[in-house]
Amino acid sequence: MPSYHNAKNELELLSPAKNIEIAQQAILHGADAVYIGGPSFGARHNAGNSVSDIAQLVEFAHRYYAKVFVTLNTILHDNELEPARQLIWQFYDAGVDALIVQDMGILNMDIPPIDLHASTQMDIRTPEKAKFLSDVGFSQIVLARELNLTQIYEINKKIDSKIEFFIHGALCVAFSGQCYISHAQTGRSANRGDCSQACRLPFTLKDDQGRIVAYEKHLLSMKDNNQSDNLMELIQAGVRSFKIEGRYKDLSYVKNITAFYRQKLDNILAKSSNFLPASSGRTEHFFTPDPNRTFHRGSTDYFINGRKPDIGAFNSPKFIGLQVGEITKVTSKTIDIRSEKILTNGDGLNVLIKREIFGFRADKVEKLSANQYRIYPNEIPKPLFSVKLPYMVNRNLDHMWQQNLLKETSNRRIGVSFELHNIEGGIELIAKSEEGICVELALKDEFDLAEQPDKFVKNIRDNLSKIGQTIYHLIEFKMNLSKIYFIPSSRLNQFRREIIDNLTAARLANYHCKTRKPELKPTPIYPETHLSYLANVYNHKAKEFYAQHGVKLIESAYEAHEIKDDVPLMITKHCLRFAFNLCPKQAKGIQGVKNKVTPMKLIQNNEELLLKFNCKACEMQVWGKIKSHILKKPLPGSDVIFMTKN
Repeated sequence: MPSYHNAKNELELLSPAKNIEIAQQAILHGADAVYIGGPSFGARHNAGNSVSDIAQLVEFAHRYYAKVFVTLNTILHDNELEPARQLIWQFYDAGVDALIVQDMGILNMDIPPIDLHASTQMDIRTPEKAKFLSDVGFSQIVLARELNLTQIYEINKKIDSKIEFFIHGALCVAFSGQCYISHAQTGRSANRGDCSQACRLPFTLKDDQGRIVAYEKHLLSMKDNNQSDNLMELIQAGVRSFKIEGRYKDLSYVKNITAFYRQKLDNILAKSSNFLPASSGRTEHFFTPDPNRTFHRGSTDYFINGRKPDIGAFNSPKFIGLQVGEITKVTSKTIDIRSEKILTNGDGLNVLIKREIFGFRADKVEKLSANQYRIYPNEIPKPLFSVKLPYMVNRNLDHMWQQNLLKETSNRRIGVSFELHNIEGGIELIAKSEEGICVELALKDEFDLAEQPDKFVKNIRDNLSKIGQTIYHLIEFKMNLSKIYFIPSSRLNQFRREIIDNLTAARLANYHCKTRKPELKPTPIYPETHLSYLANVYNHKAKEFYAQHGVKLIESAYEAHEIKDDVPLMITKHCLRFAFNLCPKQAKGIQGVKNKVTPMKLIQNNEELLLKFNCKACEMQVWGKIKSHILKKPLPGSDVIFMTKN
């Protein structure tokens, strides 16, 4: 098995998968790699898959030289270390390409030489931290989504590991791994894959004088990430793995977004000989991908080109969809809509009235004229009877679009060339894949010479070229025949099937997973000597690791319940002062804006969270403390009982 290597010129499209079916479709729609949760310890509580299913996925993916990364990116309690260790060995035996991990205790366990990737939960924002992780054995590092292009470039200069970056999907408002609100309020830990998503709730914002700045808005809810216009700039900054968020997303979403970015990256690859795809095959899509037609909360490129004011989805965390027209009439049973779009039975429609979304399903649609439709909805939202018409209407579920995406919507095939020549008593075919893997197969028998050579040359070519039902497409067929034998079509077809099977077997035998990158010598030193609860150290193996790498003082993770007072429960680059033009940096000299930054309050259901502002770092902290009833519960993961086998 080959040792660690780093393909700096390969561009990898990395897609999410809730289950095996979605993972396979992601690969067929152009993903170079997929990331998926195993049966436990993945940072998505309800997105687990068995090891046997993952083993099947590995076999499928490797046919395309696509990779399978498994998420084992929760922090682990001491009681979970041995089950996690055994699970890692099972993943290794199943042929998984890499593990995405957060808990540094894993590096101090007896695990196989499986490739390791540093999860975004590690909150990687500085060159120093990125270099440390690269030096201790992480071959791929997921950088914080809050970084800008310059920061990514500076990190890339310091490390030899591949940089992975989120390019699409939902955005956690906090720096990943730095949010404890869910655990403090509900006992559900985001660092253990069970976030309650408090950030999507409505809040009222008050200043230090108690004045309301914003009322019942989703102030911690971000728009969705969309870096489709920045791919070339990200490549120039050093990003080589382009990650789509969404291990909870459905099949239609993953198909659509994977296809969208596959086409974007293929255009870049076609224009530059400096880069290569990270897997094999050519993908054809049978639909036009459009990110606006599947779930999103609006789009932002976040901080990649600097801070911008409009990054929040404050009005609603739900998917409003695209405007399709306007409501012209409302009766007790029907809604008339003027639209240039085609509306169909089953469409999901909605209106936004005073910051609240009211949705309805079109059970039946009648076309009245070229652009007039009558909708018979499942129910009519009561506020529609009081709005002034015409009124804008959106579609957040395009039934026809969704139904089309449930069909076969892509085709991915690997290039193969054939070379056919004579041997004594028959023919020999050489098949060569686009990766350069060759197999040879001879067909010999007491064949007669063909009475009509030209006809049988065509017959041989036609029969051997029928590989449309396989994962291959023929890019070249060379024939060098001095003797034309009469070979029955049935023999030629069997001959073709056999060499294709042999080629697939040879390609799979040639595929090797990367091994774990070795830690550098002498022992790398962690860039800090004191770790607070923000480092998420939850077990003795993680403490051992950091101590071995120069850390002198190590506090336990927040989930250890050693911290009972008010602390930052969330640290975020998102700033509500900036969003409401109350930032001294953006509004120097403007009347009413204080130069001295005072705390503010977020209020939700009579519960208050204090906002403090670190203006030097341009960050906001959400302060609070853990609820007393949470402290009475067992520590997360402590109830795992592991029985060793005799």
